[in-house]
Amino acid sequence: SEKAIKESGAPSALEKIILAGYRALQLCYFFTCGKDEVKAWTVQVGTKAPHAAGRIHTDFEKGFIMAEVMKYEDFKEYGSENAVKAEGKYRQQGKNYTVEDGDIIYFKANTGGGLNAAKK
Repeated sequence: SEKAIKESGAPSALEKIILAGYRALQLCYFFTCGKDEVKAWTVQVGTKAPHAAGRIHTDFEKGFIMAEVMKYEDFKEYGSENAVKAEGKYRQQGKNYTVEDGDIIYFKANTGGGLNAAKK
């Protein structure tokens, strides 16, 4: 998200180029978090949750159940996933949810072996 780039301390010229490129191409990104890594995924603005899950793995799109979503700004403000949940800012979203820039998403999908949380 624009806020995340500003807070990262990226050089202002690079920041402007990246933001201009994302806007011109109508792109946004969301984050996934696992035990050992946080990853940013780029999608078109207006992408629905199942298609975003498919960016990680096609099986996640096919077996999409739901997306658990918190906003980057809320995570930064409250400091942890549990604190975001305690504030009522952690949401379960269905297949019609439109991914927003800076979302932190945990996808749940049935990939044939039962329920799997897609935390890559």
